[in-house]
Amino acid sequence: MAKGQEDKQDKPVDDLNESEAKAEHERLSAEIRGHDQRYYQEDAPTVSDADYDALRQRLQAIEDAFPDLITSDSPTQTVGAAPSDAFAAVQHAVPMLSLDNAFSDEDVADFVARIRRFLRLSADDPLEFTAEPKIDGLSLNLRYENGALVVAATRGDGTTGEAVTQNARTIADIPTKLPKDAPERIEVRGEVYMTHADFRALNERMQESDGRVFANPRNAAAGSLRQLDSKVTASRPLKFFAYAWGEIPELPRETQSAMVGLFEDWGFTTNPLMRVCSSAEDLIAAYHEIEENRASLGYDIDGVVYKVDRLDYQRRLGFVSRSPRWAIAHKFPAEQATTVLNAIEIQVGRTGALTPVAKLTPVTVGGVVVSNATLHNEDEIKRKDVRVGDTVVVQRAGDVIPQVVKVLTEHRPKDAEPFVFPTECPVCGSHAVREVNPRTGKEDVVRRCTGGLVCPAQAVERLKHFVSRAAFDIEGLGAKQIEAFYEDGLVKTPADIFTLEARDKQNLKKLKDREGWGATSIKNLFAAIDSRRTIALRRFLFALGVRHVGDITAKILAESYGSWSAFEAAMTKLSEGDEQARHDLVAIDGIGDTVAEALAAFFAEPHNRQAVADLLQEVTPEDEVGRTVDSPVAGKTIVFTGTLEKMTRDEAKARAEAMGAKVSGSVSSKTDMIVAGPGAGSKLKKAQELGLEILDEDEWIALANGA
Repeated sequence: MAKGQEDKQDKPVDDLNESEAKAEHERLSAEIRGHDQRYYQEDAPTVSDADYDALRQRLQAIEDAFPDLITSDSPTQTVGAAPSDAFAAVQHAVPMLSLDNAFSDEDVADFVARIRRFLRLSADDPLEFTAEPKIDGLSLNLRYENGALVVAATRGDGTTGEAVTQNARTIADIPTKLPKDAPERIEVRGEVYMTHADFRALNERMQESDGRVFANPRNAAAGSLRQLDSKVTASRPLKFFAYAWGEIPELPRETQSAMVGLFEDWGFTTNPLMRVCSSAEDLIAAYHEIEENRASLGYDIDGVVYKVDRLDYQRRLGFVSRSPRWAIAHKFPAEQATTVLNAIEIQVGRTGALTPVAKLTPVTVGGVVVSNATLHNEDEIKRKDVRVGDTVVVQRAGDVIPQVVKVLTEHRPKDAEPFVFPTECPVCGSHAVREVNPRTGKEDVVRRCTGGLVCPAQAVERLKHFVSRAAFDIEGLGAKQIEAFYEDGLVKTPADIFTLEARDKQNLKKLKDREGWGATSIKNLFAAIDSRRTIALRRFLFALGVRHVGDITAKILAESYGSWSAFEAAMTKLSEGDEQARHDLVAIDGIGDTVAEALAAFFAEPHNRQAVADLLQEVTPEDEVGRTVDSPVAGKTIVFTGTLEKMTRDEAKARAEAMGAKVSGSVSSKTDMIVAGPGAGSKLKKAQELGLEILDEDEWIALANGA
């Protein structure tokens, strides 16, 4: 990494000028998207929780200082992992989101300050939070109707979980019936976990019976809850803490703490260490007290969770794409160990990224045996001067691949040579290059294979992505089947999946002749493929695997363009350099220059257009149907401009989106309404020229409140 670039990455946000902030914003966004890709879609994370959240925190700080840079294509990501096909899928009525993380006392103070700013509270206005241990277990959603437990589901990917109802009924801490005063319909949420003593006893029994043992209490709890035989679950010592809720028609209490107290009244076990705090200092004191008692709790925790106590404040604060604004997890420091780096392996991902992975002499870190660690990228290898044979310190924070923290050079072998990062793809031999940002002139931190679809590593990973749960979700066609079909030449492109049955009928060597494929499994596979010949537009767009277009961005694009024909026409113009098409695209709230450039590049490639055209011969993307929201602005496009004095811009946007409106960053003929506060300039003038409906802040608040 050039020293100038490294200096800017270390430079305090307050010292960045506008140009530096924009470049740093683009760099961070690209790096975080790469981590999202590897963690959520490739199942190959290369960064710790601590490093990942440090990147997001710096990005947030830049966006706070330079609001014009805010777009939702700067880190938006899904939650958790796709549910297993072994269990029935359960669609969550209210998504089960993850939490943003804090790693220092300063982070906690910043969190409290952000809450006060968003709510426009003065330093003297009372603001209370709850603080409770963050249980290292498995999230569970319990749905009760007329007092009876009817469905229990894991978090899954946050939107869809696994039905484990019969298993949940075996856990003593989970009531199967609620009192008569409970709401007719309510979802209680919490964490399934296992105590240290029960974990040790279970592992002793497992070792005596079949020699298998669990790595840690969390894995034991997750594996026990997700048993196909509920009798096995019943034999395992699982416990449950209740701390939250999902769908409920009307909240019977006004605060988070009172709701948790009500759960206890209903027979749930709640964490006795939960307390109400009135300041950042109180929260930090609670954190350190819980941290000091961590070893004596008898169960694993990895931090402390803070939540705004008042529920009306929670509603006002709302959510960002991946987490609530009103809560944060203050994580404990990562655990470290020392071992030897035996080799550096270069892995090639779906987007062609060459990722260096350290192959280690196995070592136990935080109760888990670690043999791989991330080295991030070639700049990081150079900066730390990591060499094969080095003794290194590895760190683990959360359930992701650990990272190499530092090299103990005093133990370095005399013959250890500096590592030379390859400039050719280790899979296909194509050139591996670092893209240069045309606007900043800076190199991307990631080196990528230029082989595209000719690179087997990319082609297979793209196909895996295509059939993944958030994309086409074809039952019976998972990663193993894709790898086998690709290796045998049966499936090379997405369209090949949908011609597989017709080609199988014509071939002398048929699927039935392959090991593991019988008449029933073949019939089911072809039926599953046929069931996906019509697919939601957002899923189709996500499945294409365009760089920087995750499922959230695909959803935004689908809702904005409405149909494949409209989207394709716009992208064709975009790839041809049409400025109006680009303007319309980046005007969509949540879509920025990075996504626009990725889409333009994708649709400018003839082989990509041909692959899509071939696919469209087999499948039909459905027009996007907007969600039904009973409000006067549902389906309308709104622009906020000027200074809002009675609510923050974030709160106004969140309220508009909750009412079913689309929020845009620029005014055009497609804009339906503009909300103009004091200081509104060119956007207000353009709206007047176009004859658009213009509201002041009071009129907007009245409209939002249904007046």
